[in-house]
Amino acid sequence: MPSTADVPFLSLNTGARIPQLGFGVFQVPPEDTAETVKLALDAGYRSIDTASMYENEKEVGDAIAQSGLPREELFVTTKLGNHDHGHDAALEALDASLERLGLDYVDLYLIHWPIPSQDLYVETWKALEEANADGRARAIGVSNFLPEHLERVVTETDTVPAVNQIELHPRFQQEGSRAYHSDHGIVTEAWSPLAQGGDLLGDPVIQEIAQAHDRTPAQVVLRWHLQLGNVVIPKSITPDRIASNIDVADFELGTEQMESIAGLDSGDGRVGPDPERFPS
Repeated sequence: MPSTADVPFLSLNTGARIPQLGFGVFQVPPEDTAETVKLALDAGYRSIDTASMYENEKEVGDAIAQSGLPREELFVTTKLGNHDHGHDAALEALDASLERLGLDYVDLYLIHWPIPSQDLYVETWKALEEANADGRARAIGVSNFLPEHLERVVTETDTVPAVNQIELHPRFQQEGSRAYHSDHGIVTEAWSPLAQGGDLLGDPVIQEIAQAHDRTPAQVVLRWHLQLGNVVIPKSITPDRIASNIDVADFELGTEQMESIAGLDSGDGRVGPDPERFPS
């Protein structure tokens, strides 16, 4: 079984460190969440990513409490719901998330979607700055923000987001967003890093590389993310996959293999919503 020491860390612009490989609970039913998170913690994950919209924060908190792990060993992320944009609503929503999680603070709090049609994300970001200042959120960031959304946050407020969590996988590599993040010291975090499996994991390029390393296709794609410098949060409810997804420290993709995977980018391979139009 992998050791927690096998998971690399990246530094955030706050000085904090985030495990580069964490565990996501999107679409994990509440009744399965506590046991699934327990399996992840037992497998060596120390970063857990949830959200108000997932409706399983309480169960994540239950698993953390039952684990007996020291709080300082864990990195907990949650996200603001789409109905909670605006200064006061955002702070109230964070307090509600903390209560459900049973925690005094989260390590990272994200605006889940920019919702440009509301035009409240800058005001909402200023509320997150307050939560960061008073310690309820050790770091703050965003999710699903395009460069134009980030630019407004960067120019109209005092704090650069520590993280932007975006859909990112070999079929949708988001080079423009990654370049913006790099220029501004923002860590790129990939949701749906495996493109929800399916066709990507069966791609001949991925299959050939997996065979060369005697690894699963999912392990190859996760290793690609790590070598690019992305944070990844794969989700699974299958014990074997939970264990294998974190077991990616002891092999490395070569330059030609990285280039082959880069060649899979279709530019329009989204499996999730477009941030410009979601929610409509």
